[in-house]
Amino acid sequence: MESLKLCDSDYRFMCVVWDHAPLGSGELVKLCAAKLGWKKSTTYTAIKKLSEKGYIQSENAVISVLIEKERVQAEESNYFVERTFDGSLPQFLTAFLGDKKLSAKEAAEIRRVIDEYSD
Repeated sequence: MESLKLCDSDYRFMCVVWDHAPLGSGELVKLCAAKLGWKKSTTYTAIKKLSEKGYIQSENAVISVLIEKERVQAEESNYFVERTFDGSLPQFLTAFLGDKKLSAKEAAEIRRVIDEYSD
């Protein structure tokens, strides 16, 4: 399988799948029409494409997830930090926060995550 990076439209489609799978392809067509404004043919093209890429499986017209959202988000995040900040999480965090202030709760949660992932 290739990189887990997705273009915007594929990511939006996968968000619908991740939120509702397993589901029938007919139900997915209706959800994509409502949420993405897609036609039936666009949804079936996405099903075929993302099945071939190994993200989803279509068996007996039931769509199921093969790659979890968190895995895709992690790879996309790592790629962004590497490309934009030379892999520096402190530089990323500084740029991300800008002049925003963290609440005590947010700061405590970030400290907890740092402690969890520290050596």
